[in-house]
Amino acid sequence: MDMGWSALIVDDDPGVRQSLRLCLEVDNARVFGVGTAAGALDALERSRFDVVFLDLWLQADSGLAILPEILRRRPGIGVIVITAFASFETAVEAMKMGAVDYLPKPFTPEQVRGAARRVLTAQLLQRRISELQERLDATEGESFFESHSATYHTFLQTARRVAASDSVVLLRGESGTGKTVLARWMRLHSKRADRPFVTVHCPMLVSDLMSSTLFGHRKGAFTGAVSDAIGKVEAAEGGTLFLDEVADLTPDAQARLLRFLHDRTYERLGEAKERRADVRVIAATNRSLEQEVQQGRFREDLFFRLNVITLTLPPLRERREDILPLACHYLRFFECRQGRHHLSFSARCEDAMLNYAWPGNLRELRNAVERAVILAPSTILEPEDLGIPCDLVSPVLPHEGEGMRGRTPTPILGENFSLAEIEREHIARVVARASSLEAAARILGIDPTTLQRKRRRYGLL
Repeated sequence: MDMGWSALIVDDDPGVRQSLRLCLEVDNARVFGVGTAAGALDALERSRFDVVFLDLWLQADSGLAILPEILRRRPGIGVIVITAFASFETAVEAMKMGAVDYLPKPFTPEQVRGAARRVLTAQLLQRRISELQERLDATEGESFFESHSATYHTFLQTARRVAASDSVVLLRGESGTGKTVLARWMRLHSKRADRPFVTVHCPMLVSDLMSSTLFGHRKGAFTGAVSDAIGKVEAAEGGTLFLDEVADLTPDAQARLLRFLHDRTYERLGEAKERRADVRVIAATNRSLEQEVQQGRFREDLFFRLNVITLTLPPLRERREDILPLACHYLRFFECRQGRHHLSFSARCEDAMLNYAWPGNLRELRNAVERAVILAPSTILEPEDLGIPCDLVSPVLPHEGEGMRGRTPTPILGENFSLAEIEREHIARVVARASSLEAAARILGIDPTTLQRKRRRYGLL
């Protein structure tokens, strides 16, 4: 397997533990073996494992007796029961209690590796199903990475190079510029793409419980801690931890995060046991951390740890070439979701969108289009449907290099306009909406060379 993973072997026979270790290390596994039930539970406390091979007979102990405790401490872990005393009844009982597979002794190396691979594949599929469910609610974010802006295209190339590294990343930018979308995209372009992506929305955490949420706690650590709990760091083992609005962390959480970034170790609240985690950290903020440091609300040493690589997302007003393509993408998305058809923006609405400052950036544009799709009585959307105040929409002026694009009024079918004027307007709008010039040429039914020639003739280059 390409990605490293971990296995815990619980068997009282040292020879079996060694045999299983040799089998699994061939598949790039990190293997740890113990011979007792107590040793198994202690190992689970100290490290995170993907798969457990559990012998049903552990000298005086029963493997089935600790199976529920293993699953309680590590929800989602794959437990494969092994035994020399195989029977249909014990297999059924183990499966009912939560085991995912059953191997009778003696077994071959391929059977061992096959069982582990099935568990890992099922875990990967479950993660992908969860992520796909999340992405179904955020499909509109796909257009975020299809840009007509040369500046933004360069930004994305830099982001892709950063994604391939394993460094801490700080995403900065105004609210609504897409920091969460970018963090997920970076994870998908990293070597941790198939591992967990865990998001921590720092402003939504109760301050007294922030450190517990991040790093976990022991039973009795504070009022209400009725059982042990793992934290977000542990849940992200092997993957990516995204700290959204990191400036809102409490002083205690900042101190604990600083230690974790320094040596990848942490402690749960209420215990002195040191734990380790292999996690890539991406943090995001819409505030000036330099000012937060100056005002004593954010640790300077933590700022330096987070500020290894900084990516600042440009506001939407600085990538105006993308406003209409993004708006059209959102329009198609919400059309489908709301069951409406044949919606479009009027020329007045398009001009208004291009001239509006969009202080809320992508989030404001998205919400405006969604609201319009739900509430607009006509299939032709106007600036009022998007909530753009008329007094904030500047007059439509010719844009540099656009010639007649800025003229008023805009050519309308059936009115007193020439075919050339109508063709020019149609080409300009299709190019603005399309993901590329090749796509625009396909929509127009002409080849890219002809499209370029027409754009040059009409001053659209």
